[in-house]
Amino acid sequence: MTPAVGIVLGTVADRIIPDPPGAVHPVAIYGSYVSWLENRLYRGSRGRGALFWGAAVIPPVAVTAMLHRKWPITMTALALWASLGGTLLERTGERMAGRLDAGDTQKARELVPWLCSRDPELLDAPGIARATVESLAENTSDAATSSLFWAGVAGAPGVVAHRCINTLDAMVGYRNDRYRDFGWASARIDDLAAWFPARLTAIIHTGIAAVEGRGAEAVRAWREDAPHHPSPNAGPVEATAAAALGVTLGGRTEYAHGVEHRPEMGRGPTPDVATVRRAVVLARKTQIASAVVSTGLAIILRRS
Repeated sequence: MTPAVGIVLGTVADRIIPDPPGAVHPVAIYGSYVSWLENRLYRGSRGRGALFWGAAVIPPVAVTAMLHRKWPITMTALALWASLGGTLLERTGERMAGRLDAGDTQKARELVPWLCSRDPELLDAPGIARATVESLAENTSDAATSSLFWAGVAGAPGVVAHRCINTLDAMVGYRNDRYRDFGWASARIDDLAAWFPARLTAIIHTGIAAVEGRGAEAVRAWREDAPHHPSPNAGPVEATAAAALGVTLGGRTEYAHGVEHRPEMGRGPTPDVATVRRAVVLARKTQIASAVVSTGLAIILRRS
């Protein structure tokens, strides 16, 4: 039961204990370490990128593993509290809905960078609503389900490993001139680490959709729409979220690097403010279900 207790405590802590200020947040400190490593190891090659990945991931995971052997409950709870971003994500979605409800598009634009990399100045109110719904779905998988899943599999070392892997992808996993080769290992390993959690998120979305009478649409969207998404993990998550919410996601998407036409997923109207509020509820239900599944997974693996 030890790992399961840590998962429960960490999930509750994420709900009731505020995150530390940005500069002293563990993830921010880790990001500074990664930037320091990049400055010293960067070369435009996959081999150097793999070396960088190992130097960035192995030390924090090794230290966590040593501490976890002595204090498994405490370390799992602390690792989850520091890594989970679901509660902050929900609160950001609620703030966004409030600003859109008030018709304050400019204030709503200020929250867009908290959710995704789209250029907020190019988004109108419907575009902001759609970006928020898509980001709530995808980030719930990345910032909550994934951490919980790996806590169930490996306790605190699993949580820290995933958070390191996901942070590296966010920092160097781009297909531009600088990172196409150097960030290749970081991007590919993040895809692998997120594969199971993304499918768990999609399964939960499908179950929630079934309760709303849209289970068949969720299955169809996962089977037919998700494969067209450029991301192997975001596709199932966003497609099933669209079905659960009864809307269509995707389409013309403005990024800082230009315009992309994302494949449309789901069948229904485009998202509006009401959809944003329902997406927050979907994110909350998904996190609760993920915590339950991960706790059960920890108990099963511990017994076996």
